Amino acid sequence: MTERPHPATDRINAYDKEGTPPARPALRVIHEPGGIDLAAAEEAAGQFLEALGISTAPESLRGTPGRMARAYAELFSPRPFDLTTFPNDEGYDELVLACRIPVRSVCEHHLLPFVGTAHVGYLPGARILGLSKLARVVEHFACRPQVQERLTKQVADWLQTNLGPKGAGVVIEAEHTCMTLRGVQATGSSTMTSTLLGLLRTDARSRSEFLALTSAAS
Repeated sequence: MTERPHPATDRINAYDKEGTPPARPALRVIHEPGGIDLAAAEEAAGQFLEALGISTAPESLRGTPGRMARAYAELFSPRPFDLTTFPNDEGYDELVLACRIPVRSVCEHHLLPFVGTAHVGYLPGARILGLSKLARVVEHFACRPQVQERLTKQVADWLQTNLGPKGAGVVIEAEHTCMTLRGVQATGSSTMTSTLLGLLRTDARSRSEFLALTSAAS
């Protein structure tokens, strides 16, 4: 993952003629994997299917290895985005919560998908965040082999570090196909995880409000 100021920003510490500090640069967030070799992935996918006794000779399966390779490449490639923030001029100090953000990731143990929703919130400090960026951060950490526990904590930690809020919280509820389609085959089951930081962890009123709202939204 690479995080750097947006190229359009030249001088962060400079002041304009009126002595007003310039707008904070947007943080450009880019996930840089080790490199994707689609041709090698397609060849390996074909060998994988053949090893499982699935012939790719029939016309309907001939293109399957390539589709597998492209599908997983897409699942592991989050889109870059700018973490745009704005001054909290009004001193807003109540909870900001985005509910039911779609989550799509892949279990790192079986490489099977897990899907669900995330509720992501924060108590603003000096700056507020463009609301769509909450969903972007979730996607950023979900597009890789994952476990739900780590994903939940990564989103909360990242917001706490890069936004500097008074508190941050994340609740994720997801269905894991490695649990529902194989093994125990617990159809209909879901897994919930949460991470609370700052005042959302230490202040009882803020904690209760966050958990009540996320429970109502589930």
